[in-house]
Amino acid sequence: MVKIRDTIANLRSGELDLLHYLSSLCARIEAEEHKVHALIPRTFYRTRVLEEASDLLSRYPNPDSRPVLFGIPVGIKDIFRVAGFPTRAGSSLPPELFEGQEATSVSRLKGAGVIVMGKTVTTEFAWLEPGPTHNPHRLEHTPGGSSSGSAAGVACGFFPFALGTQTAGSITRPAAYCGVVGFKPSFGRISTAGVIPFSPSADHVGIFCPDPSGIDLFMMALAEDWQPLGNRTSKPSVLGVPEGLYLAQASHNAQQHFEAQLTKLLHAGYEVKRIRTLEEIGTVNEQHRRMIAGEMARVHSSWFKEHGYLYRPKTAQTIEQGLTVSDQELERLRSGRLRFREGLERQMESEGIAFWVCPSTTDHAPKGLESTGSPVMNLPWTYAGLPTLSLPSGLDPAGLPLGIQVVGRYLRDEDLVVSAMELFEALSDQEDPERAQEESAGT
Repeated sequence: MVKIRDTIANLRSGELDLLHYLSSLCARIEAEEHKVHALIPRTFYRTRVLEEASDLLSRYPNPDSRPVLFGIPVGIKDIFRVAGFPTRAGSSLPPELFEGQEATSVSRLKGAGVIVMGKTVTTEFAWLEPGPTHNPHRLEHTPGGSSSGSAAGVACGFFPFALGTQTAGSITRPAAYCGVVGFKPSFGRISTAGVIPFSPSADHVGIFCPDPSGIDLFMMALAEDWQPLGNRTSKPSVLGVPEGLYLAQASHNAQQHFEAQLTKLLHAGYEVKRIRTLEEIGTVNEQHRRMIAGEMARVHSSWFKEHGYLYRPKTAQTIEQGLTVSDQELERLRSGRLRFREGLERQMESEGIAFWVCPSTTDHAPKGLESTGSPVMNLPWTYAGLPTLSLPSGLDPAGLPLGIQVVGRYLRDEDLVVSAMELFEALSDQEDPERAQEESAGT
């Protein structure tokens, strides 16, 4: 597999012809999009994409002067404002309500040379009501949410990068369901300016890609304080498994698959330490849900009063629940994030672990498009604002993707990305222990 970092370098140098490359992706979209529905209708046009590419080539004829992400195609979740595109946020509300300045993250990527292929499908206001997107691995299954189209589009090869957001599990979960990488940086690391808010205390902007090799270059464009990784590498380190009630939320299938991945990591030289933690997970889950519902109700206050009849049932129910959260309770829930984060990081320090590792999801993608799946394996890390990276870890016995979630320390995202590249190789290169055992038994 060609690494994304190599594609970035080859487009910039001209070794990979930009117009030919984009034409091949356009052809793929034209052939597959009618089955997957990853893109918002009338936001992708081959002619526009190729015209923008031609303009980019005219502006930067000399490869040495080209911006770092020259010609890289991206999908943008439809809660980001993008100049020249309407923003609908997966809703039936008048799009004029969401007009405003282009999202800072989008403008920064454009400045680095990307080409927007189109806007990607989101659930309604990035919450529970699903859009029309199908899982590329099995069309009758959900791709996850809320960043449904971004994850599915990367999995289909429509574009190598896509922007998404996470307020509970909306990057990690669809990444795992669709078999791609999903990176949720530390809270606040990427600006949310110009993104339709859900819960300002929990909204994170993040990235989908097929492998983690290009995350560094994207983060250099997206985050002002990002420290370039250069040629840094990480050595196998101590990984903490959060045993107990949190891990018990995952199905037997997900836990069995996770244990097989731990075996791979042990063979690759990592130490795995099982730690009893998150015993208050039920309380944490409820605190996070109450906080985001309370903030969603406040964000949507005027829209909901005027256009309440246009909201779908699950979204309306959450807003109504949020109205029961007083200002005093909301402030307590917000302040609880810091205490929770500090407790997790103290435990990491005292146990001598570099990262937490756990299943990305409770199970593989559910069948049907009525639900986008459960975010409970992601929710505590989102509440704490810690950086997480979901790495594809192969297929389960049902032939559906699962992922392993790696959790780092707050604002130590660079360490997480470096280590994730090593972990990605360890998970990808070694023979699957379960499969090897099955094959041995059959001979």
